[in-house]
Amino acid sequence: MTTAIIGIGNIGKSVARHLVDGGERVVLAARDESNATALANELGELASATSVEKAITDADIVVFAVWFDTLKDLIAQHADLLRGKVVVDPSNPVAQDTNGGFVRTLPDGRSSGSVIAGLLPAEAHFVKAFGTLGAESLASEANRTPRAALFYATDDDQAAAAIERLISAAGFDPVKA
Repeated sequence: MTTAIIGIGNIGKSVARHLVDGGERVVLAARDESNATALANELGELASATSVEKAITDADIVVFAVWFDTLKDLIAQHADLLRGKVVVDPSNPVAQDTNGGFVRTLPDGRSSGSVIAGLLPAEAHFVKAFGTLGAESLASEANRTPRAALFYATDDDQAAAAIERLISAAGFDPVKA
């Protein structure tokens, strides 16, 4: 199995490192392909870099480690390629405010998961995961004893099986929320 990681900021880098450490093959893609290439070179033979379109095409699982609004745009651009894929969404509905903090971008009572699920093609297998820990904790808590829990949410059996395997490979205990 191959996992595409779209976006290599704090979350994407951590997920990529942990998956490679756990023996998983990853394909990295970012707006600046040279950044994805540099990280792939650092991670070794289980990592490669390419365009967003090719990463999605070549992968079984796609982790969109990007801001919520960017994720909506990427789904609109690549919806046909996501048919049959397991789509992992770690995003939260937040944006930076003018004071360096964060503000919620959706009305109360509306979840980012429901928005993203509604944008995906019906044949995609959707799961929320890798977004319940902050980037620093995600980077530092993998493979500790005892293992840290990492929550995921899905009602799709194929997505659940895939994400449990990935979460375990990344050094966490998967817990269905």
